[in-house]
Amino acid sequence: MIKIDNVVKSFDDIRAVDNVSVSINEGIVFGLLGTNGAGKSTLLRMVAGILKPDEGSVTIDDRKVYNNPKAKRDMFFVSDTPYFFANGTPEDMQAYIANQYPGFDRAKFAGFLKTFDLAPDRKINTYSKGMKRQLALLLGICSGTKYLLCDESFDGLDPVMRQGVKSIFAKEMDERGLTPVIASHNLRELEDICDHVGLLHRGGVLLDKDLEDMKLNIQRAQCVFKSEEDENKLKEKINIVKEDHSGSLRTYTLRGTREETEKAFGEVDTVFFEVLPLSLEEIFISETEVAGYDIKKLIMG
Repeated sequence: MIKIDNVVKSFDDIRAVDNVSVSINEGIVFGLLGTNGAGKSTLLRMVAGILKPDEGSVTIDDRKVYNNPKAKRDMFFVSDTPYFFANGTPEDMQAYIANQYPGFDRAKFAGFLKTFDLAPDRKINTYSKGMKRQLALLLGICSGTKYLLCDESFDGLDPVMRQGVKSIFAKEMDERGLTPVIASHNLRELEDICDHVGLLHRGGVLLDKDLEDMKLNIQRAQCVFKSEEDENKLKEKINIVKEDHSGSLRTYTLRGTREETEKAFGEVDTVFFEVLPLSLEEIFISETEVAGYDIKKLIMG
């Protein structure tokens, strides 16, 4: 487990990370969401042991990370601007990374280079931005570490490549318990891969929830009541997050399971009633609106 406990980090008079506490369990894909400047990169660099927190602590499997080479060997950090040797090739980077990480799988790396059509002897400085990101991710996956920290690593990948990398993540998680931590400014980029999401805003944690729990515990329902009395009766039974009217049609976003929602509506008289599916984007909008934020302006604009 990665445990981030009351971490603070400032640069001069700018507080980049403000009292953040997050726990990242093993065997899940953790998504770290937030706009540019929200503190994602700074937080990941503290998790990787590159930066030292001003306050608080970061531990990996109960070991402090900063100035701890043994703990750092259990994680690989893929920066938003991956570093490669000047005039280096994938073979050169493989030799260097394998020297730093004893568990590096050379055979697997060679296979991935063929799959993604990356020539092992081609100079990396001739690669496109997307190809460089692919290579950095593949080096990280093949390092054999328990945790893989990815900072905007899917930015610049085309949809086919993105799905290919996600499939590799799923396989590595199943076979050896890899735990990817993916930072992004785009919710849509993560919604089909993450199990748990933390939302950063202005250096602090705005939301930290399991996605499945969120999906199961928030519903959207449409109905037409037979009477105003039935409408008032229902409102006493449900926890409304948001309510919209269009003539006699009522649309509610509410907290609770589908079963609880159907039971509550079943106890009043309606002309029409149905529970509608909610996208992850709609769930996030509902959750953050309650806290007084418009997520569309934070990570969807």
